[in-house]
Amino acid sequence: MSSSPRPPHAGGRPDPADAATTLGGDPAPARGYLLDNARAEAGERFVWLAELFDGVTRGHFDRLGVRAGSRCWEVGAGGRSIPEALAAAAGPAGHVLATDIDPSWLKAGDGYEVRRHDVTADPPPEPGTFDLVHARLVLVHVPDRARALATMAAALRPGGWLLVEDADTALQPLACLDESGPAQRRANRLRDAVRELLSRRGADLRYGRALPRALREAGLADVAAAGSFPVGGLACDRLEAATIRHVRGELLAAGLADDAEIDAHLAAINAGELDLTLAPLISAWGRRPVSGLPGLPLELDVGEDQSRNRPAAQRGGTKRAMIPARTRSRPARNSARSS
Repeated sequence: MSSSPRPPHAGGRPDPADAATTLGGDPAPARGYLLDNARAEAGERFVWLAELFDGVTRGHFDRLGVRAGSRCWEVGAGGRSIPEALAAAAGPAGHVLATDIDPSWLKAGDGYEVRRHDVTADPPPEPGTFDLVHARLVLVHVPDRARALATMAAALRPGGWLLVEDADTALQPLACLDESGPAQRRANRLRDAVRELLSRRGADLRYGRALPRALREAGLADVAAAGSFPVGGLACDRLEAATIRHVRGELLAAGLADDAEIDAHLAAINAGELDLTLAPLISAWGRRPVSGLPGLPLELDVGEDQSRNRPAAQRGGTKRAMIPARTRSRPARNSARSS
């Protein structure tokens, strides 16, 4: 689990909400990541997301063969918990790179390297070298998902694994599955309002279900997926409260909620009146074919055989035991096509 929340910038940073209007006083067009790292609530969200999903993610790391000596890239890391878990698994003989467009919540020197990086705009770091590339709750928010996937795939060594985990909020849009009273109906209205804000910022609320297809289209083989769906408990409550506080100003500015409604919802959470839930987290993984990815530069497709240094999941003798046969896709053909 990641460390306790801390102020992201000791010297202070202007709150994005302070610049929410134009010079004429009209609302400014929505842009950028709604749940950005610049506010203290981001740290609270990282803590409770780790509590809810890190066990799921670490289970995928184990199945895909992350071990001592592995080279791993954590994309859009946000908080510390996943880079720390990867660093513990890879050990001193491995290498873990954690990147984010705002890496202020990460701590360099805790067994992993930290870099500022935009996966939709910057080239892949150390292309063709990583055993595992992972992103969780990142691509649903970025404007050019196909380019981000191509960048991550290009960073894999032949036989390396890409693991992408994203929510599908359209698949299950409710905050309370049991809409038994006014507090539950209010929670669901506010969840709809947050989803509307995300849509206005360009988020694809149906992206989770498309991940297997997206990985195949990126040229990956042995593609499979699984889902996780938490219902109720302290972590769901605390994550909901931190999220609502994080976007409160945006909800009010957009006219999607008022102060009384938000305050009543937060009070209901604190009183333990709600059985809150989340959208399903869809985890999808695929392997870069040993023969290379179609559309990648030639220099990324050739190199010495490094199979002795690869995680167990990358070796032909073990991959079938870890991926259900009925969900494996056919390996991508080694044919040239534009990316």
